Amino acid sequence: MDLKQGVSTWWEAITSGFGRQDGLEPDVVQLLLVIGIPLLVTLTPGIWRFFGMFVTFVHELGHAFAALMTGRVVKGISLNFDHSGQMNSFGKVGFSATWSGFWGYPAPGVLGLVLITSATQGWAPLALSIGALILLVALIFIRNLAGAMIAVFTAVAAQLVVVFLPIEWISVFVAGMGTALVIGSLKDLVKVVRVHTRRRHIQQSDAYILAQGSSLPAGVWLSLFALVIIVCALASTYILYSASTVSIG
Repeated sequence: MDLKQGVSTWWEAITSGFGRQDGLEPDVVQLLLVIGIPLLVTLTPGIWRFFGMFVTFVHELGHAFAALMTGRVVKGISLNFDHSGQMNSFGKVGFSATWSGFWGYPAPGVLGLVLITSATQGWAPLALSIGALILLVALIFIRNLAGAMIAVFTAVAAQLVVVFLPIEWISVFVAGMGTALVIGSLKDLVKVVRVHTRRRHIQQSDAYILAQGSSLPAGVWLSLFALVIIVCALASTYILYSASTVSIG
């Protein structure tokens, strides 16, 4: 397969996702895959070491999208292998800076909810295609070597999934990815709360930075993070439960 044919195959796979299929109604096996594999990925330290970098990528993209929503200019994103990252933007101080600063920790939970909803409503192929394109475009914002390695690997993996994943598994994959992001969001919430309770590296916390630029203390920002993330987790659980064909009791 030459380059032109490869690009054509990739684009056909992307555009074929711009349609609707039957929504996911997980049976016992599918439900175990959608929940069990994400639990394994997020709770196994060796695997989380790698998947957590993707969660951080989504975290920083959350900052970037929120910044763009308020007219700020995104200068770049830096990612590190220790799950830390930074998004730099410039624009007016005040609401736009606060808004973009808030939507980091909640971003994986919100995206997870969107993916699960897409899978159960028949829009999993569309979510997968759009996600692959966003990850590809996001490469232009990366500004450090570690970030480039993480972003390139993530973007390539997304394109391979779009091209080679059988259509019958797309909904299961999208729902599973959504579940993993929701769990990852909860895990990172616990992590940032511990940073504040132990008061270690607190200056790097989004809640601390938001508190410095607003009249609200860090505890309030942590509570708002928790509110959004927990609501996303509960809503995701309800949607999966409602769509499932598994009867309890």
